[in-house]
Amino acid sequence: MLGAGGASITLAQVTMRTPVGRVLDLGTGCGIQALHASRHAQSVVATDISRRALRFAEFNAALDGVRLDLREGSMLDPVAGEAFDLVVSNPPFVITPRGAPGGTSSTIPVYEYRDGGRAGDDLVRDLILGVGDVLAPGGVAQMLGNWEHRRGEPWTERVGAWLEEAGLDGWIIQREVLDPAEYAETWIRDGGTTPEREPGAWAASYEAWLDDFATRDVEAVGFGIVTLRKPAAGRGVSLRRLEEHTGSVRQPLGGHLAASLAAHDWLEARDDAALASSRLSVAPDVTEERYLTPGAEDPNVVIVRQGDGLGRGIQASTGLAALVGASDGELTVGQLIGAIASLFEVPAGELAGELLPAVRGLVRDGFLVP
Repeated sequence: MLGAGGASITLAQVTMRTPVGRVLDLGTGCGIQALHASRHAQSVVATDISRRALRFAEFNAALDGVRLDLREGSMLDPVAGEAFDLVVSNPPFVITPRGAPGGTSSTIPVYEYRDGGRAGDDLVRDLILGVGDVLAPGGVAQMLGNWEHRRGEPWTERVGAWLEEAGLDGWIIQREVLDPAEYAETWIRDGGTTPEREPGAWAASYEAWLDDFATRDVEAVGFGIVTLRKPAAGRGVSLRRLEEHTGSVRQPLGGHLAASLAAHDWLEARDDAALASSRLSVAPDVTEERYLTPGAEDPNVVIVRQGDGLGRGIQASTGLAALVGASDGELTVGQLIGAIASLFEVPAGELAGELLPAVRGLVRDGFLVP
């Protein structure tokens, strides 16, 4: 039974803190996610396969004066048939060599807190496929996970297929990629084995991990943030986003993710004509970087950069940079495009065709806000 580690803190930081009714903390451990959720939820159910973990969660909740509904059981079994507005999970996603069916390799100790007892990344896949059954319409699930990069199959296609099968809106941000050797070393050390103290055990574990990866043609392992949403009644799946972002981010990220989902919904409800009729403003964290050749009057490159969220930087054309700079909520997007077209002496329709898709991207990512 562990305390709140780095993964637990990461999940707490990326979780959306919108006020909700019911929250499920799946695999609660010491109860950190459930305690955070209790501050913005009407009720919290916390589950774990470990009775000992649930006792720690109960103790921590009592210290904080928080009431939790604690249940023992595996995965979604303790809440079958129920519905939640938010599901959070830091599941035991570590990919561990399997020996006999249902067991680990004889050279690998069993660590219940990190090993879900399934081959490869099946646990993360199964959770993505199953969590929709306990989400209320419009409900969100957020979790951390590992997924394998297999030879000849881009990770976005493989994990994207899970999203398609799940029938949920999905946004997956890959934050880190390790090759098989790096991954093995990370988790062997996590278990307390080092090559200096136990060279034989280290070598055996290392070989078991690499052999296990080789059986599935695994070239690397990704780690990241999974955000899923059950479409509201009468709506179909509209969000399918898988991306890699290994740079620094501004934590807590949960507010940015929530705002991005809201921006996605706002854009989905507007065609280009409606977007052109909208008034947008530059987000307060956005800055502009200009790169010029010494002595030149105009910049060679303009980067529009956000200071919050994922800290994205977008290389902007002269027209897009002008539109962003003038977006103060006074004029519509269409009026700004018309003025810029007149200034640049280009057809307004042609410029609109170039800029409107870019404006959609800037709204989606939080550079421009309605």
